Parts: sequence; C-alpha cells; structure tokens
Amino acid sequence: MKKNTPNVATHLLKNPEQYLLKIGKFIRKTSLDELPNLINIIKGEMVFVGPRPALYNQDDLMASRVASGVDKMKPGITGWAQINGRDDISIEKKVQLEQEYLSKKSFFLDIEIIIKTFTNVLFRKGVSH
Repeated sequence: MKKNTPNVATHLLKNPEQYLLKIGKFIRKTSLDELPNLINIIKGEMVFVGPRPALYNQDDLMASRVASGVDKMKPGITGWAQINGRDDISIEKKVQLEQEYLSKKSFFLDIEIIIKTFTNVLFRKGVSH
C-alpha cells in the first residue's frame, strides 16, 4: 500500500487500485501476505483454520461474533467463510458460516478447508482486489 492510504479493509476503498503498489497487488492476490501469520501460530495466538481476525475498526463484525459465540474460537489463517466467499460475502453471511464451522468443526473439515484454500488461492477465487 502507498503512503496515506485510508486505514480500512482494502475491499472498502472506493478505488483500491490507486493505493496498491504492483508488488503489493501480487503479494495480496497470491496471499503471500499471510505467511507472517505462521509466527502467530507458533506462538499459539492463531490456528491454521478458524475465523479470520477482524480489523480493529470492524466493530459490527466483532459484535456479531460475540453475539453468536464465534469469538471464543482462536483466529485462523483460513476458514469456512474464506473458502465460501472471502471478500464477496456480507458480515452476516460470514458470521453464519463461522457459526456453521463451529458446530461442525472436525479434523476432516479442517483438511477440506485447507485444500480448498490452496485451490482458491491458486485460481484467485473470491479476491476482489
């Protein structure tokens, strides 16, 4: 991102292309920007599969997660909502999918999510920027 970019999620910018550097666009589309989160996994602050962390200013998302109990899960690099829409779904749908994951959580579901994450990244599915 360029200097003076508004501090909001990229998909909320009116014209995100004007703020993205060429290398940043590549890094974001290939999800390479997620690699530093491996440190958070090692530290025990995150898991591979779980709800994506909310931005500090996403009060509506955080409130919905608290109301639905989803806030009790550790955040993850990928999750059920990410493979079922990523940037293309509403907050309500995202929380609904996170609740669904919470109720169905299993080792095999996590494996399915991880595999679908790789295919989604490979084909850039659900990335709006």
